[in-house]
Amino acid sequence: MPEPKLLMVTTVASTLRAFLLPYARYFAEKGWTVDALANGSGVIARGVFNHCYEASFSRNPLNFRNLKGTGKMIRDLVTEKGYDVVHVHTPVAAFVTRLALRRLSPPRPKVVYTAHGFHFYKGGSYSRNTVIAALERLAGDWTDHTITINKEDYEAALTLKIAPKERLSLLPGIGLDLERYSPAAVKDEAVEGFRADLNLKKEDELFLMVGEFIPRKRHEDALRALAGTGRRDFYLAFAGAGPLEDDMKVLAKRLGVESRAHFLGERDDVPLLMLASRAVVLPSSQEGLSRAVMEAICLGVPVLGANVRGIRELLTTPERGALVPVGKPAALAAAMLLSVDAPHAAQPSPDPRWDIRGLLTEHEKIYSRLLWERNQESA
Repeated sequence: MPEPKLLMVTTVASTLRAFLLPYARYFAEKGWTVDALANGSGVIARGVFNHCYEASFSRNPLNFRNLKGTGKMIRDLVTEKGYDVVHVHTPVAAFVTRLALRRLSPPRPKVVYTAHGFHFYKGGSYSRNTVIAALERLAGDWTDHTITINKEDYEAALTLKIAPKERLSLLPGIGLDLERYSPAAVKDEAVEGFRADLNLKKEDELFLMVGEFIPRKRHEDALRALAGTGRRDFYLAFAGAGPLEDDMKVLAKRLGVESRAHFLGERDDVPLLMLASRAVVLPSSQEGLSRAVMEAICLGVPVLGANVRGIRELLTTPERGALVPVGKPAALAAAMLLSVDAPHAAQPSPDPRWDIRGLLTEHEKIYSRLLWERNQESA
């Protein structure tokens, strides 16, 4: 029997790089051919994927230029390579790919969709929610299995008939290496060295934000909160990159916090950064299931996060952190002050369900059932 073939599709390559490389490695070790398709896929390590293909996706889900020419390229690629499973991630790539593949002659590949947070959500624009929910419902008819990563999306998928229950899973994110995200994995001297690199004194308080510089992360709220604390011994570090980074540097200067705002770029030592910090801040307007929050919980570092889906589902106890209203830097500033003046005794509290090993196994079960169905259809 020939080795099965898997195509992973995301809107931008950073999603592959940040979240999906362990999945590619796992299935490659199981004997699968694993390819990738994304905008900017050329930056992905070729040693992980067999092939990386380029697609001109835009991140805007309502930008219909995504459909021009891209659909035919996807159809031709999938037909030529003969994939057994196409696993789509992120709304734009997911919709365009499913639209392109919906009328392929049998045996068509089985299509899996992981919704990393539907782009319709409580608190979102009514008109935008209505349009995107309708598109998700339409694309649900072209999907063989849907994976949601938070309870709100799971319930919405059932209520709106995006997916029937037997074709729907609720899995808590894409997984963490719980051994890596453990205080025991980071040496105290490394933490002290990092703080020294930032010229922090022992009594200085460092807050950390981990996330790509894109509008929904609301980095500006974190900077305004830092300024609003009125504390000269408060510092804020940003781990990540993205199109708004330069704008945030300009804002930091305008707010007078330039010397206390550290832009670290993309980092692969997030556990160290978190353990060097008083708290993690995340003022996002929208999250699927925040990996940064999960990481902090595993490390016992409190989170000051916006009261949105994908954050409030995780911050269930005072020890894990505090929720603040979206778009209210003053409330975030108050939470930062409180975290120092009346800190909770945070303790590491990893959830075993977040372990990537278990989630890899769950994906393998889904793929195996779909392969069996495809083989039956081909017989």
